[in-house]
Amino acid sequence: MCSGITRRPTSPRIRRIRRASAKSVPAEGLPVVQVDHALNSPAITLVRAPHGWQRVRATLGRVGAFAIVEMQKLQHDRTELVTRMVQPALWLLIFGTTFSKLHVINTGSVSYLAFLAPGIIAQSALFISIFYGIQIIWDRDAGVLAKLMVTPAPASALITGKAFAAGVRSVAQVVGVMALAYLMNVGLTVNPLRVLGAMAAVMLGAAFFACLSMTLAGLVRSRDRLMGIGQAITMPLFFASNALYPVNVMPGWLHALSVVNPLSYEVDALRALLIGTPLNPLDVFVLVVAPVIAIATASTLLRRLVA
Repeated sequence: MCSGITRRPTSPRIRRIRRASAKSVPAEGLPVVQVDHALNSPAITLVRAPHGWQRVRATLGRVGAFAIVEMQKLQHDRTELVTRMVQPALWLLIFGTTFSKLHVINTGSVSYLAFLAPGIIAQSALFISIFYGIQIIWDRDAGVLAKLMVTPAPASALITGKAFAAGVRSVAQVVGVMALAYLMNVGLTVNPLRVLGAMAAVMLGAAFFACLSMTLAGLVRSRDRLMGIGQAITMPLFFASNALYPVNVMPGWLHALSVVNPLSYEVDALRALLIGTPLNPLDVFVLVVAPVIAIATASTLLRRLVA
């Protein structure tokens, strides 16, 4: 009588292992190990997780990949960089020229236009990066963020890549404002190392404010709310800094706000690099530490967007 079950022919290798196993077990009642499944199943290759320098290289590669993706978005709308240069140009041409002729703000031996130019560079970078969290909410609504969150890349790599892209976009403002300043015969440095240092300072400042925006995005989780908060804090951040006037002419309460305002430290670093004012080590410390803290905070709150 046929049972309907077809036995799979056993290979000679499996038969030899079975005979050897039967001869090597003298006692009865011991558990029998089934070897059919183990021998017939495909081999499993174990891959060791990266560690040490390999882990650092893998993380940097993922950060670079996310940054490249963000930068490729500019190829679809290259006019964005040009239009964003209009506002800082107007500040320098109209506001700077007018107040320079009025002589109402004492900037010492430095002309007001030279004093103002680093502040305008920092301001334009702030306006670019402070709304960067809206893009990550768009990615969530389009389903892109959920797909990125299930990849092996940590959330910090995604945040760092976007922050780096915001910094690169802001560097274009440095080039535009400095080119206009040279045409206006403003006394900015032509030292290439100092110019590169100014670009690095702008990138760090833009990275901080981009991460601040993404942190707010993780808290409010709404485009409309984030837009309202961004508009509410942008101008206070700008006017409560030393971008337009020295801190010694500020009232006491405004001076206290400028001390805790990261934009003030960015402006001070830019003035030291571009017009030769004394460089305070605290400015460099804040520019380096603030983005690190902001990246860690934004990475922690990122999963709230897809929760």
